[in-house]
Amino acid sequence: MRAARMRAPQKPTAAASPTGPLHQLVDSFGLDTVLLAAVDVQGRLKGKEYEAAGLVERLSSGRLSAEMCGYVLGTDLGMTPSSTGAFSWESGFGDVGLLPDVMRARVLPWLPSTAVVFAEPITGGWPHPLAPVTVLNEQLHRLAGLGLVAAVGIETEFALFEGTARDAAAADWRGLRPATWDNRDYALDQPSAVREFGRRLRQVLAKAGMPVEAVKGEGAPGQVEVTFPYGEPRAMCEQHLLFKHAAKTVADEQGLTASFMAAPATGVGSGMHLHVSLHDFDGRPVLAADPEDGTALSQLGEQAVAGLLDVLPQVAPLWAPYVNSYKRLRDHSFAPARLAWGRDNRTCAVRVVGHGRSLRLEIRLPGADANALLALSAVLAGTRHGIEGGLKPPPATLGDAYQNHDAQPAPRSLAEALAALETGSLAAELLGEQVVAHLAGVARLDLDHHAARVTDAELERGLTQA
Repeated sequence: MRAARMRAPQKPTAAASPTGPLHQLVDSFGLDTVLLAAVDVQGRLKGKEYEAAGLVERLSSGRLSAEMCGYVLGTDLGMTPSSTGAFSWESGFGDVGLLPDVMRARVLPWLPSTAVVFAEPITGGWPHPLAPVTVLNEQLHRLAGLGLVAAVGIETEFALFEGTARDAAAADWRGLRPATWDNRDYALDQPSAVREFGRRLRQVLAKAGMPVEAVKGEGAPGQVEVTFPYGEPRAMCEQHLLFKHAAKTVADEQGLTASFMAAPATGVGSGMHLHVSLHDFDGRPVLAADPEDGTALSQLGEQAVAGLLDVLPQVAPLWAPYVNSYKRLRDHSFAPARLAWGRDNRTCAVRVVGHGRSLRLEIRLPGADANALLALSAVLAGTRHGIEGGLKPPPATLGDAYQNHDAQPAPRSLAEALAALETGSLAAELLGEQVVAHLAGVARLDLDHHAARVTDAELERGLTQA
């Protein structure tokens, strides 16, 4: 072990980068903890904590054999395992290997003296085919086969509630009070608690090398939106996962709860909008008919839109994974209810926005509860399908897409979406039969969880009237 790792923790220099090889970060920032993290189906960080210097020593000597129980890749929100499939009681719940990317470690300023290292789940020496990161990498590889590279920007809405998550659990999740009590969309006079939360969140994300474009109030009580710059797809998805981790940690520190449910209350919807642009290998944009100016789509851009409208309703559990997810997709809610597209039209599922080189597709269907890796996989699969098939989209919607009855409705429930995923041939063709069967099994766990539960809404409607 090098002597530098035996010194007392040092304050980082002004030039120290919060990302880079793990051993350098341990030295520069005086780290004592490393989170070795894989991503589960729900988009949560799962793994183990290590003592920083000891982990570096084990990695440098080749003595680290990192593993975790494979069921982490196949449970529901409550960590309930499936009764069938690759991760079930029949499988014996063996381990999967974890291949750490120690050259891309990142300091997490919202946790004391801590860094994260993302690890890729592996089996037999190869990327595990059911890991969300593998699913995305496969779509990126196939897109590259068409000579195309994607860039992605993510904006996410979420809700802030007064009191910590422990407080909410102690109250049996009842009586939740939003951190604001009215519509504060774009408001610059937020309550002090919300304002301080936003400041602290921006600060820790910037120190982690993940500066946000903006934090703003949204339309529902307690709702906040955070927008990130464009970047490479996998890196942007991993950044989004860390952002959610940071938001929940900062909220808890300040006596608040950050919720990324798609519909945390009746009439409230939180989305995760994916802004996607395409370029050739030389970096030239290909979505715009005129890359220098204008808002018209190129032929390839139109094909991409057509593929999205065709594929996304058939793979909805990738971008709307839970029973609750579909309670956001309502008429006149600013969440899309029909598979329509239009130019700078926020009533559409696919919004064409920007002009010239900045022309991009904003996919507004995913909720804040979606795993960014899987939601983007669905988007890229649809994009590729449209380009490969030379598809042509319907006319762009002018005006209110909620009234465009020629456009296919978005799935209205997880049961409906699951049926489309399991019975359609297109999902298996684009994603692979094994991936579709696995994700369908995880979605069914959420359906089964809710199927036998009596809700407050059922009691209110039927206790005395049935």
